Amino acid sequence: MEPLAVLVLLPIVVGIVSELFFRDTTHASLAAAIATTVLLFLCLRLLAPAGLYNWLAVLLVSPLAIASALAAVLILYGHKQGRRRRRRNGA
Repeated sequence: MEPLAVLVLLPIVVGIVSELFFRDTTHASLAAAIATTVLLFLCLRLLAPAGLYNWLAVLLVSPLAIASALAAVLILYGHKQGRRRRRRNGA
């Protein structure tokens, strides 16, 4: 259950929070990528036994987590943009 939470759910939550905080896709994507990598490293340090994994393991696994975070940012951005109504000027 921990690998699912760390590799899938955590990046999605980070992506959603970064999009809601920044409200700009560029800044939210950058923040989500950096925060996901840092949080993945911290979770690996806290949950794994001492000396079993190092920073190289984080680099090998981080593309999956970053992709999940960026997908969450872009999906949330598209969902917010799609709900806006267009005003018609006298038509």
